[in-house]
Amino acid sequence: MDIDGLIKKVSDEMNNAQEGSKQTQNRVEAVCPSASGHPAGVDAKLASMIDHTLLKPDASRDQIETLCKEAAQYGFASVCINPCYCGLAHNLLEGSNVAVCTVIGFPLGSTTSMVKAVEVRDAIASGASEVDMVINIGALKAGAFDYVLHDIESVVDAAADRALVKVIIETGLLTDEEKIQACIIAKRAGADFVKTSTGFGHGGATVDHVTLMRRTVGPNMGVKASGGIRDAATARAMIAAGATRIGASAGVKIVTEKA
Repeated sequence: MDIDGLIKKVSDEMNNAQEGSKQTQNRVEAVCPSASGHPAGVDAKLASMIDHTLLKPDASRDQIETLCKEAAQYGFASVCINPCYCGLAHNLLEGSNVAVCTVIGFPLGSTTSMVKAVEVRDAIASGASEVDMVINIGALKAGAFDYVLHDIESVVDAAADRALVKVIIETGLLTDEEKIQACIIAKRAGADFVKTSTGFGHGGATVDHVTLMRRTVGPNMGVKASGGIRDAATARAMIAAGATRIGASAGVKIVTEKA
């Protein structure tokens, strides 16, 4: 087929697909019925601590639908998805106990505080009840602590008690002293959690990172371990170190593994 023929073929297919999509929008509410309890053989306590995550740039609508079905079926704490899918996930999970979590300033953390605040308000309007924001890592490493504090406070203020705020500090890029500084600033800003990693940076969660974060923030603030957690043993090790939430794309595997 020549290029002109290929262009016409793809154009026709896309036009047909657009017409079809208009007819299927109403099916969203019925895709993911509320789940009661947990399937047999599932570690229910562990499941209730997992943010079932899909943040890949090529994540499709079908994949998000599957993610939400799994989250309701296994009783995960939330689905953690890119902002463009918040409305879809909210509709799919309505009536379940699964929260909609999205990411802010992701994955670099280098957008301005005003943009991060707008992202938060938009996400909440679309149905998100948890937001995971990335700090400005360069500002932290430069010692611009007032800037980092203001950046997190902008997100906390925008959430205005309508959404939990988790602060991603990207531990793989920080020294131990910088990890401590980031955790202290997040706590002072009024965030609900500190979180290890985006999963897109250098390294992921480690037991040592989680232990240090828990010791820094004390017993009452949430700590989320995320990045490279792919099995139940690793997830449980993070919890033993002080994590109260686990971010993982392998949630189903984690909670169905045999001890």
